[in-house]
Amino acid sequence: MAVVPRVIDLLAKSHVEVLIESGAGLDSGFLDADYLARGAIVTTATEVRRLARILFHVRVPEQPEVEPGDIVIGLCDPLSDVGLVTRYAQARATLFSMEFIPRITRAQSMDVLSSMASIAGYKSVLIAANALPRMFPMMTTAAGSIAPARVLIIGAGVAGLQAIATARRLGAVVSGYDVRAAVKEQIESLGAKFVSIDLGGATGEGQGGYARSLEEDTIRRQREQMAAVMKEQDVVITTAAVPGKKAPLLVTTEMVHAMQPGSVIVDLAAERGGNCELTRAGENVVERGVTIMGLVNVPSTVPYHASQMYARNIATFLKNMIDKEGQLTLDMNDEITRETLIATGGEVVNPRVQALLNVNA
Repeated sequence: MAVVPRVIDLLAKSHVEVLIESGAGLDSGFLDADYLARGAIVTTATEVRRLARILFHVRVPEQPEVEPGDIVIGLCDPLSDVGLVTRYAQARATLFSMEFIPRITRAQSMDVLSSMASIAGYKSVLIAANALPRMFPMMTTAAGSIAPARVLIIGAGVAGLQAIATARRLGAVVSGYDVRAAVKEQIESLGAKFVSIDLGGATGEGQGGYARSLEEDTIRRQREQMAAVMKEQDVVITTAAVPGKKAPLLVTTEMVHAMQPGSVIVDLAAERGGNCELTRAGENVVERGVTIMGLVNVPSTVPYHASQMYARNIATFLKNMIDKEGQLTLDMNDEITRETLIATGGEVVNPRVQALLNVNA
């Protein structure tokens, strides 16, 4: 849900009147009465589209239902779905991508990717614990002691760090790995062991603090050393992704075969092709007793808090473009506005998306 009752007060302070489709929040735990109590107008979807000039979406619809000049804000994956971007440009809508929020201090409260990654990291551990035929914590029982589960988190971005923290809270022995050596301190601060792999002098640090793609020789070295680590794990959770590109292949079939039957791999990069060679998006695959879970849209499994976080992100983003008189202004000198604006005035204006369109032309 892109708007929850508690953000309506925030929007009202910026002179924004909120219209909500009747029943839209029900699946996330928000009743029409909750919106009405905050001063929102609850009406039909048709009336919302007819009356609203700014449209909030979780996922921007593939086919525009807009009037020229409408402002559309949401997740639209512009580096992978240039067709959607082109359609909104042709409809003469102004399209903003929440994926493109810059990683700067001033934009932290708008960072949708971090919000959703936190949820994905947390929930991935619970899903793995439920699928694993072992218990996570060490226990001393009348029948003897039970050893703790061993969990490896690959990728120490927001999702990976949240997964580490959650696995530790459940009592597992946790290790973490990332191609960016700079995150070693963060991994260890959460009580996990940092897995050190020799990349032959290569660095995995990319622009904006994200991981970057590695050369093929470096990837080979990484896989060889990772195979030895994975043999000892009960659970492996992979979170490695490069924005706008296919997820790097980190877990080969041979690595899976080396793991013990009953082990679980949770692949949070499944929607971008997966970090595991055997991953199938939206499916569970069992290979020689090892379960590979290709999770998709994990935040939707926690709709109440996912909606709360997303709504706060998107409302704060809009508020940044509204002046004290309640007028919306697209200030291209503002880094947040400039980086997230994808299309306006009938044209695709974002340089990163323009480059893709030129390649595909």
